[in-house]
Amino acid sequence: MFINKVEICGVNTSKLPTLSDNEKQALFERIQNGDMKAREEFIYGNLRLVLSILQRFNNRGENIDDLFQVGCIGLIKALDNFDTSHGVKFSTYAVPMIIGELKRYLRDYTSIRVSRSLRDIAYKALSVKERFINEHSKEPTVVEIAKELNVPKEDVAMALDAILDPVSLHEPVYHDGGDAIFVMDQIKDEKNKDEMWLEHISLSEAMKKLSEREQHILDLRFFSGKTQMEVAEEIGISQAQVSRLEKNALSHLRKYI
Repeated sequence: MFINKVEICGVNTSKLPTLSDNEKQALFERIQNGDMKAREEFIYGNLRLVLSILQRFNNRGENIDDLFQVGCIGLIKALDNFDTSHGVKFSTYAVPMIIGELKRYLRDYTSIRVSRSLRDIAYKALSVKERFINEHSKEPTVVEIAKELNVPKEDVAMALDAILDPVSLHEPVYHDGGDAIFVMDQIKDEKNKDEMWLEHISLSEAMKKLSEREQHILDLRFFSGKTQMEVAEEIGISQAQVSRLEKNALSHLRKYI
């Protein structure tokens, strides 16, 4: 893993400075007046932001120096396009720009090669999708995109899947300077629905009505994953007795739930 690497692209990351908001504002004013030295200071003072984002890409098997340089390009683009009149922090604006630059790099230079023809279809499909949304205020279906491009819908689906990057559940999708909203916050949880909580409560209450031995056997069998033989050895009875007690306990549970 590269997250512990100290020197990246000749930069000693352990000695990188951190700029305060006042320092950033002062540098911005100088940058707007064409001060190139202030521009260099600002970029150098925000390299820690690039490093923090690289943590998300540490399992891609890519060269850290290459990723760092790409991240710096994203940082520079963010600086060139940042507008202080919008009233947002620079980091809030820069993070998605840097991530986008890194994703484009990984998409175009990934070790899993996508054929040129498939990539061309994907980019044309994205263009059609963007135009369709602008005209109809809704996303087009794969069939509609395929019809517009005059290619089989299977090719469109395959092409779009080929350029998709894996997304971390901890990747922020919105940040206003306060608490971030992550991908995981917008995913439906099928395991923790109200019905599941009710079933859990019912099971807990039903378990209380069993004897201590029955509770212990069910706990070992279904929560610890032990076999009847292992349970028998642990509590000092025969496997046949364990089997009988288990069946009785399950029968009682069904009546209580």
